[in-house]
Amino acid sequence: AYITEKMEGLQFRITPKSFYQTNSAQAYTLYQKVREFASLNGTELVYDLYTGLGTIAHFVARSAKKVVGIEAVPEAIEAARENAVLNGINNVAFFAGDMKDLFDQDFLKAHGMPDVIIADPPRDGMHKDVVARIVAAAPSRIVYVSCNSATQARDLELMKERYEVVRVQPVDMFPQTHHVENIVLLKRRNNP
Repeated sequence: AYITEKMEGLQFRITPKSFYQTNSAQAYTLYQKVREFASLNGTELVYDLYTGLGTIAHFVARSAKKVVGIEAVPEAIEAARENAVLNGINNVAFFAGDMKDLFDQDFLKAHGMPDVIIADPPRDGMHKDVVARIVAAAPSRIVYVSCNSATQARDLELMKERYEVVRVQPVDMFPQTHHVENIVLLKRRNNP
């Protein structure tokens, strides 16, 4: 019914319909960089968009006040919730739904305005409405993880008036191929 991956004392039960990075060793490197870029001090409300089975959400939860994860696949959200119980993490909340429909003004009002957003969308990137909502939510930092630099660049272009790219870190998740996972840290401009 599942396989189990472990990192930093966390266990992740990976079910057939939930996403997990295919390169487990480099996934750990990726998650460490995401946490570093997020620069959390324990007081932040973090949104983890496209959370999958919640691996990034769980990985940063110890450094955040609360993490809210959103994912389109209900089975992945069920696994994320089960992993939270398995790991004794109680400052996470997971919600299933299409990102462009669920992540709206009502959702933000109900769950709070994020201080930091982490997004790890599928290869086709984020819907332009989701990008617009991220910009409107105005978190101080955005950590954008992507396995497709073309769609990531497209989405970053939509954020450039309000956010600036301050760090970029590729991670070689797919050795001996031309593919990389790319992490971008964006900070909100002072005078957009």
